[in-house]
Amino acid sequence: MLKKKLIRITTIPISLEKLLEGQLAFMSQFYDVTAVSSEEKNLMEYGIKEGVSTFHIPLTRKITPVADIRAVIKFYRFLKKEKPLIVHTHTPKAGIVGMMAAALARVPIRLHTVAGMPLTEATGVKRKILNQVEKLTYRYATMVYPNSRGLKELILKEKFCNAYKLKVLGEGSSNGIDTSYFSRVHFSEEKVQKKREELNIHPSDLVYVFVGRLVKDKGLDELIAAFKLLQQQNKQCTLLLVGPFEEDLDPLSEKSRMEIDSNSKIITTGYQQDIRIFLAVSDILVFPSYREGFPNVVMQAGAMDLPSIVSNINGCNEIVMDGRNGLLVPAKNTEKLYEKMDLLATDHDLREQLSSNARREIVRRYERNKMWEIILEEYRIQEANL
Repeated sequence: MLKKKLIRITTIPISLEKLLEGQLAFMSQFYDVTAVSSEEKNLMEYGIKEGVSTFHIPLTRKITPVADIRAVIKFYRFLKKEKPLIVHTHTPKAGIVGMMAAALARVPIRLHTVAGMPLTEATGVKRKILNQVEKLTYRYATMVYPNSRGLKELILKEKFCNAYKLKVLGEGSSNGIDTSYFSRVHFSEEKVQKKREELNIHPSDLVYVFVGRLVKDKGLDELIAAFKLLQQQNKQCTLLLVGPFEEDLDPLSEKSRMEIDSNSKIITTGYQQDIRIFLAVSDILVFPSYREGFPNVVMQAGAMDLPSIVSNINGCNEIVMDGRNGLLVPAKNTEKLYEKMDLLATDHDLREQLSSNARREIVRRYERNKMWEIILEEYRIQEANL
């Protein structure tokens, strides 16, 4: 019996790899799965790794109307040829291109997952354009899945979509987390100490870690400033920044870049395929982002027994329960961020208490296999509703 066709699309392949790791391979047991994205070489490598077919479409994260129309036409022709049962999109650009083409091709089940909204930091004409793009994406979709309750509330508040189309799957997240992979059991004390030595981290230093793109809207300017305040209090600490700079999209302030370059206690690693050892050498995750969907790194750090200091924004404040497995701070507030970082530096008992709850909460709510089963069941519900 031939499997029904499922097409999953993201703007760039790294989103397939990082946001949906393992999920397409799981779904290929039940559907004939095709992954669609840009960057043809990286996409093909991803397809081989996951054991799924691929189809390349040139997409960018920038506003490029002419190129986007061409992408819609190319994807529409592919859909008319393939006749899939389901098209499921992720990320804003892939969302509008994928949902528009799928609606034109009369694909019966058109699903879009919302994992964050860049428009929340946009203003003026750009904000108006992004608002319209969001509304059109949801209009073409048959169902929309915000990956956090906060995102669902924001969508309703902005009147992007009617409530009947919206559904948060499980406890939130797009993919859950593999808690057997993200676990300290893989790292001996000797391995951790060796890595700390490689990074030139002093044995007695408390290590704060940030994982993600090193850009302004991840709260890096405030984090650098708060860390500098900690150092002025003679705290023995290191700030570990794991991720790439993105100068062309959302650069840090010149002051922050100068501090990173000149401060021997701020260590940058660049992009890392496997972040686990960097979490293992650390004591506290700090993630002061301005906006998120449902941040994987907060779940990953929790699974590695790290307490987290995160912005009180949607997604973050659903994973972290203030005073239980981490602490919440207002976004864009250097002083409050410093206060919480200082609190965990000085209150060892609190830090241990938060750490002891961290992994338990992630395992209980966000185990990956459970999330995959929930998504699969949702596909079957949508099929039954045809």
